Amino acid sequence: MLEEAHSVLRDDPVMATLLDRHDPYEEPDWDEYERLCISIINQQLSTASATAVRERVFDRLEGEVTPETVLAADDGALRDAGLSRSKVEYLRNAARAFQNGDFSRSGLANHSNDEVIDLLTEIRGIGEWTARMYLLFVLERPDVLPLGDLAVRRGIEQLYANGEELTRAQMREIAEAWRPYRSVATRYIWAEYKSE
Repeated sequence: MLEEAHSVLRDDPVMATLLDRHDPYEEPDWDEYERLCISIINQQLSTASATAVRERVFDRLEGEVTPETVLAADDGALRDAGLSRSKVEYLRNAARAFQNGDFSRSGLANHSNDEVIDLLTEIRGIGEWTARMYLLFVLERPDVLPLGDLAVRRGIEQLYANGEELTRAQMREIAEAWRPYRSVATRYIWAEYKSE
């Protein structure tokens, strides 16, 4: 898929530059629940803060980030690692959902993106942004454009409008050229945004 996506994205001169500059596919191979935990931790935090909190939480869990270890973990230890009371609750809500349902790539293979978002947002603490991160990173759906993400919006504005503010409609118009691989383009936008 990546080779095909790159050939489509290279038609956009800005994207072509990003393809030569970054490799956004170096992320560790997190499992589904770990990746969902990372998205919950990342909610409303800067990249640097989120990374620091994630590392402390994963250390507290001794690298075993499973529904069972999260449910068994001491509240105080998770709070000391930097999680708010509500995020502890959200991680536990997700843990129980994972114990009761199949949120794996194969388990959700026959669900549309909208159906996946509906299923995930039934879990208290998981909003549309987190559900889109799940579609993009865990299910690896090829055509997700998460305009609810501040870094994606700022990245598009920097790259396509010299930092001038754009409406979401204008951003969607720019992203039309990336179809059906807007997820891949999004990863390159993040990589560029993080590198600045």
